[in-house]
Amino acid sequence: MNRFVLAGTGSGVGKTTFTIGIMRALMKRGLRVQGFKCGPDYIDPTYHTAVTKRISRNIDSFMMTEDVVRTIVARNSVDADVAMIEGVMGLYDGKSPLSNEGSAAHISEITNSPVILIVNAASMARSVAAVVKGFQLLDENTHIVGVIANQLGSKSHYEIVKTAIEQECNVPVLGYLPKGAVPAIPSRHLGLVPAIERGELDHYFDELAEAIEAHIDLDALLLATKAQPLQQCSPIFDAVEYTAPVHLAVAKDAAFNFYYEENFELLQANGTVLHYFSPLANEEVPKQAQGLYIGGGFPEEFAEQLANNTASMHSIKEAIERGLPTLAECGGYMYLTESISNRAGESFPMVGIIPGRVKMQSKLAALGYREITGMQDNFLISEQEAAKGHEFHYSVYEGEHTTPAYLSKGRFGAKQEGYLHHNLVAGYTHFHFASNPQLVKNWLAACEKLEK
Repeated sequence: MNRFVLAGTGSGVGKTTFTIGIMRALMKRGLRVQGFKCGPDYIDPTYHTAVTKRISRNIDSFMMTEDVVRTIVARNSVDADVAMIEGVMGLYDGKSPLSNEGSAAHISEITNSPVILIVNAASMARSVAAVVKGFQLLDENTHIVGVIANQLGSKSHYEIVKTAIEQECNVPVLGYLPKGAVPAIPSRHLGLVPAIERGELDHYFDELAEAIEAHIDLDALLLATKAQPLQQCSPIFDAVEYTAPVHLAVAKDAAFNFYYEENFELLQANGTVLHYFSPLANEEVPKQAQGLYIGGGFPEEFAEQLANNTASMHSIKEAIERGLPTLAECGGYMYLTESISNRAGESFPMVGIIPGRVKMQSKLAALGYREITGMQDNFLISEQEAAKGHEFHYSVYEGEHTTPAYLSKGRFGAKQEGYLHHNLVAGYTHFHFASNPQLVKNWLAACEKLEK
């Protein structure tokens, strides 16, 4: 099959634009394309899914073991013709400046996938070859098999760049996009997700595909990216025996859309039946629910609508007060506080189960990987257990609550974080259950215990 990492020399060089365009162009040739995204990003996989009509998957060498990464790629691309892995930031950018961990280069090595490198060649000629050469030499385990140039001024500019790279780096240049060849990708935020899913960006995707067909040698790309099939080598997604299913309610709509698909699959493999409901549609927690999952998103974008949906809020509050083991992550955590204030200073009442309020700010409040250990009486993760996740938000919590949910360690140190009360675990961190599948078992055991 074909499998490759589409990486860049840095953020903003056009990885997502090229990924979407190449996906669409290959599909127009009748090929089945499976998308993957390096790192914890939730939005780019939404684009992949809309284009390929197959659920795109996050793969991350910090939050997952190498066996799990390989297994996710193998099991989801077994019936695909092409597996495309979109990189994150620059090719070698990851958790640390001293290693490849968490980078697209590391994913390439783990999955034995060749790399297509995108470089912004604006205002450069022969110097582009020095950039590509540096990426080739930094790590001999990274196999760059082709280069794509972006932001070129003309066809003659491309010929100069192509000649320099191919002579000095001994790697083919597969094509380019000239400046202004395609419109900029729409701003990537959760409010756009419904539009993506409704097909409102299909015209844009087709426009990208036409530009790719006109300027990229897709035959040469496919020839350069042949790869051996991967084996599924981790058993964590294998179904286990269980006496009775556990029914878990999941808040899922345009306001709460940040979930890792593998979290759902691990829950299902352990006997969970997922019941989706929409707070935005004022839907109540399904009556058969034994547990509750409120994931991340941007509830502040829909704060007024959520505030008016009192039936849903009362249902959620009653379910938590009744003791349903509940995990609320980031946007879900915000939603459970007393209120959310937007950047204009408008405040909207929320569920109110967590004392305190959340305020939006213009600057980033937190970003990065997290290593998590539990606190006493945390049903999800104990003091002796560890998991990994990610934190990214512009809001800040204001208020006082006495019992944090877990200890969260990032590159700037460790802090007690979140809110723990009876069977509620809430906080800004997004958990990835593949980092420790025991969390799934803990959650389901708590749900079963409540029923008894």
